[in-house]
Amino acid sequence: MSRTDPFCPEELDQHGFLDQRVMVRQPRTGYRSGADTVLLAAACPAKPGQRILDLGCGAGVATFCLATRVEGLTLHGLEVQPAYADLARRNAADLGLAMTVHEGDVASPPARLRETQVDHVIVNPPYYDATASTPTNDPGKDCAFRTTAPLAVWIDAALRRLVPGGWLTLVHRTECLPTLLAALEDRAGAIAILPLASRAAKTADRLILRARKGAATPLILHAPFVMHEGERHKGDSDPLSKAATRVLRDCAALVF
Repeated sequence: MSRTDPFCPEELDQHGFLDQRVMVRQPRTGYRSGADTVLLAAACPAKPGQRILDLGCGAGVATFCLATRVEGLTLHGLEVQPAYADLARRNAADLGLAMTVHEGDVASPPARLRETQVDHVIVNPPYYDATASTPTNDPGKDCAFRTTAPLAVWIDAALRRLVPGGWLTLVHRTECLPTLLAALEDRAGAIAILPLASRAAKTADRLILRARKGAATPLILHAPFVMHEGERHKGDSDPLSKAATRVLRDCAALVF
């Protein structure tokens, strides 16, 4: 089940990203973008004038963060939930950005998107399999977190939309790395993996993966990107690491 009816004003609140550079409306109780979304946008090596596709764009936060850092991009998004697609369009208009939001499933994209080729695809697929995890109480959030489409379908959809030499940038759970690599085999190379750890002494439970369509360059595994200072969690005011502050607050690119 997914969210179909447009959000009413009372269902939304205003949330700021990149130190308030990007102000968007998000559902109070539905799916809400967070740090992973901003890191995904920061890791995309886009250049001015290039074409971007955000698969599963939600309210559009990753696209808007990327467009804030890199000017002159042509923006596309694909979203399966009509309510979130509508919200992405409204947010884009509020920000003065031209974004084409296509509605449809990643496993069967609409014809207009199938005719579109881009230089970069960014994607934050649902982290959990619908058959192997517990549903959430909100249908919109549940659709965003749990998917019936295998990761290989998301990778295939991304690679089909990329021009030769185009880049895929993705954030996901670390334990899914074998599945991601298998889906990319013989189709993309120059793979770079950046583990994401909450603290220096913690295991990285998420990663950012970047790959280039048609490349054959060997894989590189980087040292973890550490989100917070200190050895243990002390509350909501835990200080970000200097590197995380540059990316999440100062709109810096995540270079690796």
